[in-house]
Amino acid sequence: MRVYLPATITMLHELNTAGEFKPLNGTAFAVTPALRESYTEGSAEDLEYVAMADAARASLRLLSADPEAMRRRVVVAADVEGVTPRPDLDNSVVRLSGVVVLKDVASIHVDASDAEDAVAKAVTVIDAADMGDEDAEFVVGDAEDHELAWYATQELPFLLELM
Repeated sequence: MRVYLPATITMLHELNTAGEFKPLNGTAFAVTPALRESYTEGSAEDLEYVAMADAARASLRLLSADPEAMRRRVVVAADVEGVTPRPDLDNSVVRLSGVVVLKDVASIHVDASDAEDAVAKAVTVIDAADMGDEDAEFVVGDAEDHELAWYATQELPFLLELM
């Protein structure tokens, strides 16, 4: 199953060095039956975009826990087995049974440098946005307006070198 893993640049360094990483609490996002049911229209690609956007928002939460991390959202797309849907958490949330190895990574998605200011602001208000604060949601929306750049797995070392 294709899953979208929230990450940080720090986690990408770990993936590059160790050849694997374990998502926090095994949490990832995917096109689940619950996600399909929540949309009356939309292609498979549209639903994948929703799952990736959910992972990108989760990346903001990871950044809020790591003040030293570069302020760029990161999503790692991977094809893995052993995925359990968690509709009790949200429509696209899944739990992985183990680590993700580099050979299973399909692509890497990272904010460009022009998103850093918006992401830095969003990181400070992500919890308030999740609790319904409209001003905070607007700030998070500014970060989410930035599209993540796509990188092939073999580009990972070069991407990190350029950061």
